[in-house]
Amino acid sequence: MLPASSDLLGTAALASLDGHPLLVLDANASGSGIPDWPIRIAVDRAGALPDCDPAMFDALVTIRPDAPAPWVTVAPERLDARIDRVRAGAARAPIAATMLTRVLRMGESLPFDVALELESLAYSTLLGGAEFAAWLRARATGAPDQPAFPPVRYERDGDGVTLVLASPGNRNAMTAAMRDALFEGLANVIEDPSGPRLIVRGEGACFSVGGHLAEFGTASDLARAHLIRTLRSCAALLHRLRDRAEVRVHGACIGSGIEIAAAAARRIAAPGTFVQLPELAMGLIPGAGGTVSVARAIGRHRLAWIMLGNFRVGVSQALRWGLFHAIAP
Repeated sequence: MLPASSDLLGTAALASLDGHPLLVLDANASGSGIPDWPIRIAVDRAGALPDCDPAMFDALVTIRPDAPAPWVTVAPERLDARIDRVRAGAARAPIAATMLTRVLRMGESLPFDVALELESLAYSTLLGGAEFAAWLRARATGAPDQPAFPPVRYERDGDGVTLVLASPGNRNAMTAAMRDALFEGLANVIEDPSGPRLIVRGEGACFSVGGHLAEFGTASDLARAHLIRTLRSCAALLHRLRDRAEVRVHGACIGSGIEIAAAAARRIAAPGTFVQLPELAMGLIPGAGGTVSVARAIGRHRLAWIMLGNFRVGVSQALRWGLFHAIAP
């Protein structure tokens, strides 16, 4: 694959600021080089899986059924609509979309904890940006659901521990209180000299719908928020537990609900489970570890595609991609 052609003073240099950061290229075409655009997607309309260098692209899309990673398979009759949706997603939040793909590229080669730090720095930057501020102004407000207390239940049975997200009234929204309680439970398991095995599950209709919307935009010190986010990272602790940790998910796994779960070495999903990462629609990127945990499970190209289009991923596709290891009732 030919290298990207530079355009330091031209249109490409300002593409993100001008609101059109995404370039769609024909994966089967030959040329003098690949434009140095902020976000590059290669589309294989022939289903031929041409020899594209994945390092040069943020997503690779084909009509070939069951294409291997890093390709995303899209049915021919849906391809143009899906591309339009991805274009629109990038255009609505061009700075966040650009930050997402940059963080994914850089984080790919970093150690897990270092990549989490990179994600958090970018997330705090976007919390201070105009795209997130616009989302805050536009979103409907109302009385927030009241979380349960304690939000996480600790259960011990022999040499095993189960941590239960126990706030079904708000669909296990990841409030600051739930995050802290989950972090403390994970820390106790790590520091337990008996080395217990761990299961994390959710109570109620779904595993977790992600961050509690009522708490978004409440941080006044974004530097402090970054430190808290990294020092209290549940994804980091789940990753440290390695094969001692298993997460069992069901129903909705949205935002941080899947970002944290994906850090576990073993991930089991119930039938009907679905995954979605809607942060770009808020002018943000994942902030609970998703650019690391989910990206390392399914690859950065597939993650960028589903985030740019705000696509919902069903349990069967998530299993094929490696996000889940098994489907069990």
